[in-house]
Amino acid sequence: MRPFEPIVRNPHVLTIAGNFWPRNYDYSAFPKLRRLVRTDPDTQVLVETQHPVGTPVGHVVLLHGLEGSGESGYMKSMAWDSLHAGLSAHRFHMRTCGGTEHLCNTLYHAGLTSDLRAFLIQLRERDNLPIFLVGFSLGGNVALKLAGELGETDLIQAVCAVSTPIDLAACTRRVGQPDNSIYEKRFVRRMKERMAATGRYTAAELAHYRSIWEIDDCLTAPSFGFEGAEHYYETQSARNFLHAIRVPTLLIQAKDDSYIPFEVYSHPAIAANPQVKLIATEYGGHLGFLSRRSPRFWVDGVMLDFIGDALRTYRPKYLPSDAGLIRNSQCGR
Repeated sequence: MRPFEPIVRNPHVLTIAGNFWPRNYDYSAFPKLRRLVRTDPDTQVLVETQHPVGTPVGHVVLLHGLEGSGESGYMKSMAWDSLHAGLSAHRFHMRTCGGTEHLCNTLYHAGLTSDLRAFLIQLRERDNLPIFLVGFSLGGNVALKLAGELGETDLIQAVCAVSTPIDLAACTRRVGQPDNSIYEKRFVRRMKERMAATGRYTAAELAHYRSIWEIDDCLTAPSFGFEGAEHYYETQSARNFLHAIRVPTLLIQAKDDSYIPFEVYSHPAIAANPQVKLIATEYGGHLGFLSRRSPRFWVDGVMLDFIGDALRTYRPKYLPSDAGLIRNSQCGR
């Protein structure tokens, strides 16, 4: 694995630059199929799918972070690199995200795994290729929680989770600190806009909320039957499910992430579970793993190496014996 050498060492610069760094890819060779997937009688979610040139060696399902979408920078670059590695890329949207606010009767939350599980089952029924989950930030919490819920499974073959708030309460409190005010204000504004777009709330009703914790305590938690933010965070944090994971799992976390106190990664299940591997870097901010040297998006290459190893070492009964291994790719630009 190539060590991470950050383009700068300031975590806030890395976080912001990682979000806005240009990803001007020519996707003409990889037409995007936008489709609505019904996950229960009252819910449809958006999945954007692209296939590689030639026969794919597997599927990568990408999960965005809080108020993200398939157009988030990290989703675009990982999809691009996955396609060049011979993998079909599926950008999975949480319910009410990506312009689908009107297509379900509820919101989404950081531990909602039922939609993802329904999609994976449909994907498995379509072909016998191995499936890999890649979650970013909140999407990482969803991916890890589902892996723990599944335990021994042939539904997914490996999981990668980047900058993941595995302890939702600790991380929400951290985002609420003054040095993160620019980020929390942006999250809150986007949460309000999405909730208003569902038609179930008015802008006036949402106007007085100032923090993620307030919104989760008063709106997100009650809409799913939780007793408040504390109950929601306690029951839905991925840390509670790490011990039950039985597929190869990679955690990538920067120690200087201003959203996520690194001490949450001292959870005993990370060291005790042989299926879970943690790569901790000194720098990187939140999803800001911009390398000083090309390829720029260091984290994409690390994850694809991990997925490649899983393809080489894992041979489920449904994987044809002549299946190709992950192709060499030039990750990131």
